[in-house]
Amino acid sequence: MEAQKLRTVLVANRGEIACRVLRACRQRGLQTVAVYSDADQHALHVSLADTAICIGSASARDSYLNIDAILEAARKTDADAIHPGYGFLSENAAFAHACTEAGIVFIGPRAETIAHLGDKVEARRRMSAAGVPIVPGYQDGDFTPRRLENEARKIGFPILLKAAAGGGGKGMRIVHHPDELTSALESAKREAFKAFGDDRVFMERYIENPRHIEVQVFGDHQGHVVSLFDRECSIQRRHQKVVEESPSPALSDALRRDICDVAVRAARAVDYVNAGTVEFMLDPEGRFYFLEMNTRLQVEHPVTEMVTGIDLVSLQLDIAQGQPIPFQQGDIAQRGHAIEVRIYAEDPQAGFVPSTGRIALLREPHGPGIRVDSSLYQGLEIPVHYDPMLAKVIAWGATRPEAIARLIDALKDFILVGPTSNIDFLLDIIRHPSFRKGETYTSFIDRHLTPWTPKETLPSLDHIIAAAMTEMATIDNRSRHIPNATGEASSPWTTLKNWRHFQTSSGQR
Repeated sequence: MEAQKLRTVLVANRGEIACRVLRACRQRGLQTVAVYSDADQHALHVSLADTAICIGSASARDSYLNIDAILEAARKTDADAIHPGYGFLSENAAFAHACTEAGIVFIGPRAETIAHLGDKVEARRRMSAAGVPIVPGYQDGDFTPRRLENEARKIGFPILLKAAAGGGGKGMRIVHHPDELTSALESAKREAFKAFGDDRVFMERYIENPRHIEVQVFGDHQGHVVSLFDRECSIQRRHQKVVEESPSPALSDALRRDICDVAVRAARAVDYVNAGTVEFMLDPEGRFYFLEMNTRLQVEHPVTEMVTGIDLVSLQLDIAQGQPIPFQQGDIAQRGHAIEVRIYAEDPQAGFVPSTGRIALLREPHGPGIRVDSSLYQGLEIPVHYDPMLAKVIAWGATRPEAIARLIDALKDFILVGPTSNIDFLLDIIRHPSFRKGETYTSFIDRHLTPWTPKETLPSLDHIIAAAMTEMATIDNRSRHIPNATGEASSPWTTLKNWRHFQTSSGQR
């Protein structure tokens, strides 16, 4: 690929990742375009861009997943590149291909790479051929009951059925006994088809109590591939990551070298270009196996940035313009320890149901080693239409204990009044003795925090007053004097409803 100077980048996403990418582009002197749905017209990413275009109604299908609308926005604004962020269309091969066909640089890997690695069966075949260790399994397609049982017995129970066309736990079933196979297969195929429009499944040995280790890789158009070391993402809920850290406390120096070398081999096997993440399972005996390769920037990329000092989005922009990776593997080092947690608008006490509403009071934490990636501001209305992740808090320390201490302080200082959040839940994870010891497995939450009951906390008086005053400022003068259902005039106290029991995310200090 010849070097191509970019001028205008359209960010085909929303929320904190859109803000993150827009800021990186602005620092590089690039013009920026934001796209937004009707529900996001007042979102922060809209105001950060040089130009913003509405691409549809609140439904993601009509906006952030609408390829034609996004490409039309790029055409109208003369954008010569599109950054997909993560989620939505970021791993959609058809979208990457459509960008290329329209003469627009897709800031990510090639469309064919996305397609090959998005098919989990095809990815397993390619990795096995490249000498990358894969979990023993069966994927040949003959899933008659007799063949299924024979292959499962060869693998050894328990086994895991997984969807070929996607992840996130959709179409996944654990089978402990041959009698469960037929019904589990039917159920997995139904769910896979509903989630991905493809009912193909494959079978793997189920590894109990694994750790989830991933390696950040980058490839350029000159064929140079490097790893930016490992991250541990073992603490998960329903197969979705909750806490991420780098480096993993589970890896020795030798094992870290091995797993990073294998990740680079995996990327080279598919001629990988731009940012990618090779994900592995680490079993209790210290053996690791290829899980999948994510063909995009990860939610947890800040922990890698914190320990390497490398701006991953800027590196993506360089590679998209045909520039080579500006360093060699030996030039990169991990320094200190970084931990990231994801702040969600959800109620952990009520089964993690999503929460919506206006942010009446917001104070994000600051301090040495603390980074907050968010798209929040006081008065923002949190919509119901999208993923409930609000922000990410990342703490760096010279040592893991220092990073933990800083993260606890940061979460305690994070004030969010309005939508219910998971901050108290996150604090209980980070404070847990097993987490402090580095004993983190994918079953961590089920083992230690299910069911979860919050400590009884009440907000301080200044938080209540500040929330009331903020809410008062947002009420239209005319509506203040319109009687409510009881015949009383509206006030900030009635608007705030049960203000005496208003929950802040910070807990008691």
